[in-house]
Amino acid sequence: MRRWTPHTTVATVIQHEHAFLLVEERQGPGPTVFNQPAGHLEQGETLFDAARRETREESGCTVALDGYLGLYVHTSSAGVTYHSHSFLAHVTGHVDAPLDTPIVAAHWLTPDAIKALSIDGRLRSPLVLRRVQDALAGRRFPLELVVEG
Repeated sequence: MRRWTPHTTVATVIQHEHAFLLVEERQGPGPTVFNQPAGHLEQGETLFDAARRETREESGCTVALDGYLGLYVHTSSAGVTYHSHSFLAHVTGHVDAPLDTPIVAAHWLTPDAIKALSIDGRLRSPLVLRRVQDALAGRRFPLELVVEG
């Protein structure tokens, strides 16, 4: 019997005026895909630290977390289940460092552009658009909802 182990991840939704920060990444020989700055929780790391680290490594932006968007559960077509803790944040600065591999670039995209990428199958997962829609709808929980330590 194969052991089921969900992957704990974080994602950061960053809106500035009418655009959202997405990162473009290469996953193989096909077209690039788009995602919020996101990644896996590392051992010994808090969810808050992971969200800030992944955002910095993938976009070059430093951020302050403003709220908890929610826990999003997604099972990929490969059968991998992700528990994605999603945060709302705003940019506080930039670092001059190379972006993580396989990140190609960071982009500010409107909700309509993100919907078009969804239609074209260019979003890394359906959660990307769902998080944007939830943020636009005003979904927001206090950071104190997450208790660590």
